[in-house]
Amino acid sequence: MAIRHTPITPALGATIEGVDLAEITPAEFRQVHEIWKKHHVVVLRGQRLTNAQFERFSAMIGELDPPPNQGAGRKSVPGYPNLYVVSNRKNAQGEPIGALGDGEASWHTDMSYLERPPLASMLWSVELPSTGGDTWFASMPAALRAMPADLVARVRRLAIKHDGTYDSGGNLRKGMVANDDPRESVGTLHPIVIVQPETGEHTLYLGRRRNAWIAGLPVDESERLLNIIWSYATMPEITLRHQWKLGDVVLWNNLTTMHRRDAFPADEVRTLHRSQIKGKYVLASPIQQEAA
Repeated sequence: MAIRHTPITPALGATIEGVDLAEITPAEFRQVHEIWKKHHVVVLRGQRLTNAQFERFSAMIGELDPPPNQGAGRKSVPGYPNLYVVSNRKNAQGEPIGALGDGEASWHTDMSYLERPPLASMLWSVELPSTGGDTWFASMPAALRAMPADLVARVRRLAIKHDGTYDSGGNLRKGMVANDDPRESVGTLHPIVIVQPETGEHTLYLGRRRNAWIAGLPVDESERLLNIIWSYATMPEITLRHQWKLGDVVLWNNLTTMHRRDAFPADEVRTLHRSQIKGKYVLASPIQQEAA
């Protein structure tokens, strides 16, 4: 069967059919990769995989990152240290086998507090609740295009400090000290507008809203401007809602999208295995790139 794809929304996302990730060939991967670069998020349904096959496909995109230090610590898939578990399931000792529990995860970009943030992330559904737990994505290039010219002119000269104190579930990361002064928290500066290193596309680059700070501005002024930016970044018309089915694999560009998760019933189980592609770029704004 030939590989074919169907756009999900005008702003982002495509479903891909005709490829079995368990046996994907280099030629098939090149087609999937090109579709992903154009649409930022791709969905491949009905995949029957082992962890080894999921890891193999992930590694075709780039070098894998180990699990991040979430509120529950680092939670790897047993025997696969580069894959990690997103789950509310607990073991016989009552300890969580994965991270992020069953609550809502707010809009964020994965590990944006690093100097070289991850290039891509991927989830594979293993266990699902009867309802809830949907994952939402937002297109940052589309958000930038929707912003008025005077706002773009202002923010393209500014940078945000991306906080590393809390994970996307609002939990304090292991080894971090609670801190809600964004000027003092642990984090990294990135331009608000970046050039996507592998495609040249201009895009907003946002992380977590909590503890974000626009460098050089008083906190109250930074908060007002961040609220305006986030209002464009989370507009319904630039978002995609993914309702999970067993066997789904979803791959997204971590430099051009944000994502969030709906809560789901605490007495039901949701388990997904996750991979992440290690970042290799220090992000640059169009102004920095022009000056280079």
